[in-house]
Amino acid sequence: MKLSDIIQGLPTLLSVTHDPDVRDICFDSRKVGKGSCFVAQVGTKVDGHDFIEATIKAGAVAIVCQRLPQHLHEGVAYVLVENSDYALGVMADCYYGHPSRQLKLVGITGTNGKTTTVTLLHRLFRAHGCHVGLLSTIVNKIDETEIPATHTTPDALELNRLLRQMVDAGCTYAFMEVSSHAVVQNRIAGLTFFGAIFSNITHDHLDFHKTMANYIAAKKQFFDNLPSGAFALTNIDDRNGLVMVQNTRALVKTYSLTRSADFTCRVVEDTFQGLQLQLNGRDVWARLVGRFNAYNLTAIYAAAVLCGIDSEEALRLLSSLPAADGRFQYVSGRGITAIVDYAHTPDALQNVLSTINEIREPRQMLFTVVGCGGDRDTTKRPEMAHIALTMSDRLILTSDNPRTEDPEKILDDMEAGLTYEEKGLVVRITDRRSAIKTAVMMAREGDIILVAGKGHEKYQDINGVKHHFDDVQELQKLLEE
Repeated sequence: MKLSDIIQGLPTLLSVTHDPDVRDICFDSRKVGKGSCFVAQVGTKVDGHDFIEATIKAGAVAIVCQRLPQHLHEGVAYVLVENSDYALGVMADCYYGHPSRQLKLVGITGTNGKTTTVTLLHRLFRAHGCHVGLLSTIVNKIDETEIPATHTTPDALELNRLLRQMVDAGCTYAFMEVSSHAVVQNRIAGLTFFGAIFSNITHDHLDFHKTMANYIAAKKQFFDNLPSGAFALTNIDDRNGLVMVQNTRALVKTYSLTRSADFTCRVVEDTFQGLQLQLNGRDVWARLVGRFNAYNLTAIYAAAVLCGIDSEEALRLLSSLPAADGRFQYVSGRGITAIVDYAHTPDALQNVLSTINEIREPRQMLFTVVGCGGDRDTTKRPEMAHIALTMSDRLILTSDNPRTEDPEKILDDMEAGLTYEEKGLVVRITDRRSAIKTAVMMAREGDIILVAGKGHEKYQDINGVKHHFDDVQELQKLLEE
């Protein structure tokens, strides 16, 4: 493929007239080979510009960069751009033949609810008989073929490669999570979205964004860049719901549980077996639990209708949907109900605990096992401990994914949100397996155990090594003994 074809539509500050054939695009200098086009990105830890000479020696025939090197090699094409991250997205889109234009791509952004929403949209459209792609935290899918996920949103090259595979497999729809990191880092640059959904914004990722204002702006940028033919579906019960769509060119549609909107929902009944809802005045039973899932289901219903599914058919399909893995997932045994949930933010934890407390009977004790991830936003740690203690009968603080941090330091940070007296009410067990076992030993018939924070994850990340660990598996084993 000619370089000129790959950089089509890319705003360049300078490009050398040489137009080589390009074999592939690389942003990792270690993967460059003969005929590669190397895109030099300015990372947080490593600057790709430092490796330009090495990539030319390895066979690169084109360099895309923000700063031209002092020595320009004859026979190598140089393209100077303002932002290499943005350039990579646009180039990847061109290289793979604009796959997002050839299907209806719908993205969802927000702090909570992304995985549940895209997973259930994928299931709903599959049940409707469509060929569908999925890009989520848990897994990527082309119809029912699974492709392991490494990030909430893949890098631009991987993303377009997956979308190309979806188009080639006959997919007409694709549903993807759009993280705030992906927006800021231009991983979705060059993509054409058919629709976008906003769920909510709560405290998260401040280790990356630094301020809530930056975090909100990152989410809003996704909607600002939508084309005029797309839809923008927003939750107006969130105080930032209308902020998201202030400057969008897309068709704005709203959903709500509390006020007038294009898509409204009323919770008639909430039990551990499911939700009885009224969606736009029509009754529907869903197998998910909790008010937070009522929001997810409303967004799913609205998106299905906006994508062209008949409203009555959308309701029928909605009633058959199971919950996503690790999202309010049940495990039971010995008369004890255990719930595994991915809740890893203060708001998500509060939502899950509120749901359990609204449904459980007075005689049922609630045991909560929770930790916080290492190398992530530290400010939410004390808040999560405080929420867990005030909303549970018994609290066990434990390790989540400590990554490169000292697990004891993480628990110290969590306990900082508790008074001296409250600390005396908390059990602190660093080893997660032992913490879950302790909760099961303490619980009696009829009691409820919530294990929060890791949800669908099948590993525990300790010092860069992912050890097999599955909350659901641990509970099943203990409750069967």
